[in-house]
Amino acid sequence: MTEHPGPASAGQERQPGLGWRPILVAAAAALGVAVLGGLATNLGDWYRQLRRPDWQPPDWVFGPAWTLIFTLTALAGLRAWRAAPSPGAKHRLLASYAVNGALNILWSVLFFTLQRPDWALFEGAFLWASVLVLLLASGRHDRTAGWLLAPYLAWVSFALALNWAILRLNPVG
Repeated sequence: MTEHPGPASAGQERQPGLGWRPILVAAAAALGVAVLGGLATNLGDWYRQLRRPDWQPPDWVFGPAWTLIFTLTALAGLRAWRAAPSPGAKHRLLASYAVNGALNILWSVLFFTLQRPDWALFEGAFLWASVLVLLLASGRHDRTAGWLLAPYLAWVSFALALNWAILRLNPVG
């Protein structure tokens, strides 16, 4: 794993990918996943009637936690993309982040919109694996990028444990 070099000093040639466009793309992608996942998250009657474990944090914790995770994920993606050595490596990173974003949104759709915590738990295993892939792939290009994704992996692990507990307390069928 290599660290991305700092900004070019005066007189040095500008490196490709260090402008505003990659920053805007990373921010827009993170915001898009957050908004779409949020739109799929309905904390209405069905959710409020679920039996939930005593160790579940209050609902207000989830917004700030996801905001931090999406911010760190965008930073990690940006760092890894900038450090990737070739266009092919950059495309593979972008594809990995896109798959992860889709799986992130899908979990909310399955759990909250379709009210199927069993399907969400199954899909969550793929979400967890995709976060691990992001961490390893990003960390291969930029060690800091990998570490920035560690809270995401921890949070998804916690969310899946919570999903499992809710499913056990509220059997489907």
